[in-house]
Amino acid sequence: TSAALTLLGGSVAALAVWKWLGKKRIQKKMEEARRTREEGLKKMAKAVQQFREKFPSDQKDAILSMPLLELTGRLQEGSLSPRTVLYTYLEKVSALEVNQQTNCLRHFIPECEEQLQEIEQRKEKGLLYGIPVSIKDHIGHKGQLATCGLVQCLGTLMEEDSVLVKVLKKQGAIPFAMTNVPQSLFSYECSNPIFGQTLNPLNPQRCPGGSSGGEGALIAGGGSILGIGSDMGGSIRLPSSFCGLCGLKPTAERLRWVLALPFHAHVPCAMGPMARDVDSLALCMKALLCQEMFQLDPTVPPIPFNEQVYSSSTPLWIGYYDTDGYFPLPPCMRRAVNETRRALQAAGHQLVPFSPPRVPYVMTELFMKTFFADGGRAWLDVFTGDIVDPGLKPQVNSCKMPRLVKKMLALLLKPLVRLFKQFLLLLKLKGVAMISTCRSVKEMWNHHHEVQVYRSQFITQWKELQLDVVLCPVLGPAFTMGYPRKLLGAISSTMLYNILNFPAGVVPVSTVTEADEEELKLYKGCCDDPWDRTLKQAVSGAVGMPVAVQCVALPWQDELCLRFMKEVETLSRDR
Repeated sequence: TSAALTLLGGSVAALAVWKWLGKKRIQKKMEEARRTREEGLKKMAKAVQQFREKFPSDQKDAILSMPLLELTGRLQEGSLSPRTVLYTYLEKVSALEVNQQTNCLRHFIPECEEQLQEIEQRKEKGLLYGIPVSIKDHIGHKGQLATCGLVQCLGTLMEEDSVLVKVLKKQGAIPFAMTNVPQSLFSYECSNPIFGQTLNPLNPQRCPGGSSGGEGALIAGGGSILGIGSDMGGSIRLPSSFCGLCGLKPTAERLRWVLALPFHAHVPCAMGPMARDVDSLALCMKALLCQEMFQLDPTVPPIPFNEQVYSSSTPLWIGYYDTDGYFPLPPCMRRAVNETRRALQAAGHQLVPFSPPRVPYVMTELFMKTFFADGGRAWLDVFTGDIVDPGLKPQVNSCKMPRLVKKMLALLLKPLVRLFKQFLLLLKLKGVAMISTCRSVKEMWNHHHEVQVYRSQFITQWKELQLDVVLCPVLGPAFTMGYPRKLLGAISSTMLYNILNFPAGVVPVSTVTEADEEELKLYKGCCDDPWDRTLKQAVSGAVGMPVAVQCVALPWQDELCLRFMKEVETLSRDR
């Protein structure tokens, strides 16, 4: 007996030592990654200093405030040089003005100097000639990491540029920075254990959104004029809403998409631009939808940008709604929709009430079965041998619950769905409710069929009203830090259009007012339950923060979506 106890004690001790050594290895890798980032920042700051000693300039503020279309014009005509523009933006970031305030950068791209020298020798100037562009962490750039905020991804450098980066470079753009993301990209809080939490440049107590939160913070902080993000549930649109930017989630297949992690394959991941105005988004799409893109990736339909649709001034038939019937948004977001609706009507457009069908069904069934058909196992696998970010720990721990416990919880809570629908969704988002998993291949095929049936029904309802586009709300204003993890179900406004794979964009139209704050005090949400009260806490005290609306079009009508966004932007600036 004593020998058995001794053996057991030795085994427990060995296991404890093994776990301790594993954590030490992880910590060492994370420290090396942070040190590499800091060394990169120092090198870039030194390069900027040397450039300024040779070429002092009083144009810095003018260049940084210049809209993209004006900046491209100046670069094309030669009155500004690509070197001056690049180093102006590098100075804005490397002087720690933006990154120190927000922690938005994952890494500078030192190869930007090589790209600069290459385009300076070119005879043909592309549409983005000399424009510094920032890219989201997981978009592959040769010689750089694509980490997704995970330690397991720290050891592998990209062997070649992704198709998007190749096309950007072909058009004369200079990728110069990679931006921070939430761990595994499955959050809108923008935090990971390696590089830390990204803050909102407009208010450091608030989130920049996610998962393209580093892009949102960098552009809103003035450190980039154009960025490329990705969107699987609102990951371009939420940071754009929270940071006061314009952002477009195109039809997913319109651009070459980047598969970051295996479980991301289940949902169409749309790559798209983020910028300070809609014209910048349109120029970026025009540049990317070129022959180079179609040759490099034959799976991308060879459909060039339709300038005629974008430039059209024909009056539109516009559907609108200010709530999706699932997660009621704060009063300021609904106000934004209704003010924009009135402005569009006054400008000669036809406005038609539109009610998106069965959004609770989309969220609790279609969305969950799409993301977690396997009960969350593929998602859990990416955390193997990793430290889980605090913002994801509740979901990860819930996914690890035994199947029997999850099933019992689902059965017990199902009769209470009407009263506790937010609670049920939260459990499902954490992988608790087994009713939202596919338990057989047949069930998976049925699920895919249900998604297509819903999509057809949605399009039929749209067509019956003869709509061109739809105006609707987007989640906002920016949440106080720590709240996104408590309100995963609040993304219904954006997630709907990922399931449908419709192009959708966000445009800032207003800011939170004192009157909005007073009205928020009366906000009851759906049931005045804990989740409604949590939302109220998340957005309170946001006076002066951006308020945006969402613009949607049918699949493949990305130019029409942009044209509608431009109309909304113009009318909001005239108010």
